[in-house]
Amino acid sequence: MSTGVSPPTDSATLRTRSKASKEDEPASQVDGPREEEQPKQPRTWAESWRLDMANVDWDTLYMSLGLKFLLFRSYRSTDFEVHRNWLAITHSLPISKWYYDTTSEWTLDYPPFFAYFEKLLSIPASLIDPKIVDLDNLGYDALPAVLYQRTTVVVTELLLGFVLLRFIRGSVDPSLQRLISASIYMHPGFLIVDHMHFQYNGFLFGILLWSILMARNGNKLASGFLFAVLLNFKHIFMYLAPAYFIYLLRSFCLSPSGELLPMHFLSLANTVILVFTVSLGPFFLMGQIPQLLSRLFPFTRGLNHAYWAPNAWAMVTFADRVLLKVVQYFNIASVAINEAGVVSASRGLVGDTIFAVLPNVKPIHTFIITGIFQAIFLVKLWRIPTYKSFVTALTLCGYTSYMFGWHVHEKAILLVLIPLSLLAAENHAFFRTYMIISITGIFSLFPLLFTPAESVVKVVYLMGWSIFVLIPLNHRTYEFPASRPFVVIDILEKVYLTGFVLLQVLFASWAVIPQAIEYWTYIHTDPLKRPPKQDTPVASTGMEFLPLMMTSVYCAVGLIWGFLRLSVLYLRQSQEVAN
Repeated sequence: MSTGVSPPTDSATLRTRSKASKEDEPASQVDGPREEEQPKQPRTWAESWRLDMANVDWDTLYMSLGLKFLLFRSYRSTDFEVHRNWLAITHSLPISKWYYDTTSEWTLDYPPFFAYFEKLLSIPASLIDPKIVDLDNLGYDALPAVLYQRTTVVVTELLLGFVLLRFIRGSVDPSLQRLISASIYMHPGFLIVDHMHFQYNGFLFGILLWSILMARNGNKLASGFLFAVLLNFKHIFMYLAPAYFIYLLRSFCLSPSGELLPMHFLSLANTVILVFTVSLGPFFLMGQIPQLLSRLFPFTRGLNHAYWAPNAWAMVTFADRVLLKVVQYFNIASVAINEAGVVSASRGLVGDTIFAVLPNVKPIHTFIITGIFQAIFLVKLWRIPTYKSFVTALTLCGYTSYMFGWHVHEKAILLVLIPLSLLAAENHAFFRTYMIISITGIFSLFPLLFTPAESVVKVVYLMGWSIFVLIPLNHRTYEFPASRPFVVIDILEKVYLTGFVLLQVLFASWAVIPQAIEYWTYIHTDPLKRPPKQDTPVASTGMEFLPLMMTSVYCAVGLIWGFLRLSVLYLRQSQEVAN
């Protein structure tokens, strides 16, 4: 029988209970410290650069480097020649001609800091093989060039690894953060886009995560400085700028009561101005800002990229294709068909996207829709200017731009996948959202690699990454669905993810279909009328773009659902959870 009086508790029992309560802490509190519980800073400058790598960190690094070196001779896209040409431009020409040169079709169209970065990389390149930096040596891909450019991607990506180690050092749960950091450093998106397709996203996202790390550690001025630097490396990160602006203004330039802090505001403004002055100053003095901007923002491109990025406009474009077929099949005279739209956007070609049935979408429409959605999230961020609220709003700003932006590249999904990884273990709802967006987003990058050998690598690597990342995170955060509707949603999501297996099988088999049709036609043709075997034309089904369209539309379904999921989670997030 209870007497209502608590039994005496000794100090050992209290310590045991305290330890147990920390171990049972919910996942929503282990991804990063609260704003008022900032991690302890290193005492000296030297200590801040100490690696503090555990054995598992070294194992991750060695495994990652080994795989990337093995992929040096794998498929590479035209981006390899793009960057080789930029090495040649910045090495061979004076700075006054960098943004005017048209020797190659791959003209320099990144901000000045990236041009300076290419200039630095061109110095060792000229010593290793002078042909690399020969401006007229278009398409040069000799072994020294391949080895050097691949190596620069691997080496510069070490910045990302260093920053991820800093995330581990300051986290509340180092083991969980170590898993998340490893998942980012070995992310399939980086492997596909950087180490096979060929770009420098690992290095650039290292700067982004460094900026986010400074925000987590309470160093808002350094966070703003690093983001300004990042914008002058690659302007696509401007999609994230609204979240930075609101967060730094509300949490750094204003007091909790809303009063302006003049010294904070001036220090942040002067820091940003200084970065842009160093970047753009030389071109301003030469009167080249209009030319530079024309390279950075080529608005003459169409709504969709070559392979439709799986976003809202991919679904609209697909709907227009379906409506066109319906109108033509049933001969509906009351529906006007735009003849220019009959052939537009049907085979993934770069150019203006003209709809045959639906009204055409113009750049201003995409800007308005993007702005409206971002404003919704930014209002929430203004009300709750905490670290986790900032990371979520930052992710949603990038997500909104991906969903509704003009001429979105499929590679821009990395703007969503990487910052979202920091939120993967908040709770099971966030984890499920992260899992759906990650698998769908990574799969949407698969068409970048279409050769047989690389197809095997991307599929096997995604499977391995999912096993070592998604399964442990699921165990950490798992919650049984709270109601029957959530059970149904859970089942539908699992069915959708399983569908990627079938989609990959169809995509892989599509390459042999034309050959099968050709062979079938050949063997059923009168032997006296058969052309010579070597002259037999390859059969054309007229549906060469169909696999890409299927991939785009199927991935768009998942990414739109993920966008809605993440939006609802953030807008329903309370002040307590957001800390």
